[in-house]
Amino acid sequence: MEAAVKVACVQAEPVIVDRDATLDKLAALTAEAAAEGAQLVVFPETFVSVYPSSTWARALAGWADPRAKAAFALLSRTAVEVPGPAADRLGEIARENGVWLVTGVNETDPTRNGTVYNALLYHSPDGSLALKHRKLVPTNHERLVWGQGDGGGLRALETSLGRIGGLICWENYMPLARFALYESGVEIYIAPTADDSEAWQATLVHIARESRSFVVAPSHFQRVGSYPADFPLRELIRDYDLLSHGGSAILAPDGSYLAGPLHDEEGILYAELEPARLLEERQRFDAAGHYSRPDVLRLEVTPLA
Repeated sequence: MEAAVKVACVQAEPVIVDRDATLDKLAALTAEAAAEGAQLVVFPETFVSVYPSSTWARALAGWADPRAKAAFALLSRTAVEVPGPAADRLGEIARENGVWLVTGVNETDPTRNGTVYNALLYHSPDGSLALKHRKLVPTNHERLVWGQGDGGGLRALETSLGRIGGLICWENYMPLARFALYESGVEIYIAPTADDSEAWQATLVHIARESRSFVVAPSHFQRVGSYPADFPLRELIRDYDLLSHGGSAILAPDGSYLAGPLHDEEGILYAELEPARLLEERQRFDAAGHYSRPDVLRLEVTPLA
């Protein structure tokens, strides 16, 4: 990082299982953040256009439940094909607002669309897709929904704002995945999640202190009332109000909070990231630098499966 960077961490609901309307909402929120001076705008895990809450996704374990089949088909139909028109729209939003845009999406391959992936897309201010990372290992009920990702995108991306990279939700508990980012010099660490627990906040503090990076961590927020009336598994969520409370936050390299955590509502968190903070904190600990022992420990990453 050569200069201060203003970042926006967005905690907002998608228009659930409506891809186009979700992209419209994303465009409006990105424009709002850009108007506030944000240069980097980050959206939650699978913001486009639903995170499969365990409250209903557990039904996908049923062999012949027609409601579960319909719910998965709906999630798949409203996923983002890469390449494809929805991914192009994200690029246009980044270009129109002159920002780096990082978006969590349900992603499919247009040539082999039977599998859905949990992906993080990085679009540059010129509108190009600069990086795509698929979640390496879906967690618990998520394994009924998403395929496993690969090593593509498991690195920090050199940008005019600094080196940006990240991991999705519980793959942040994978030490070697984190170290792959450290070795590539990450300075702004992206950590979108659907985990709204207090324990996750402790994880964010640890990641900031271990990476000695800024951490931008948007959390998913879901209200039952936002699901469409004809959602196939709506019966399983009818007794709830909130399915995810949020908990978005921005942290400094010493693990202190610059903004958030934000719970139980939509909002955009902002913070000014000062590059001097990186150097100040890395004097004592640099995981891939003076605190590493490459003569004893080495990491090998296979970029693509």
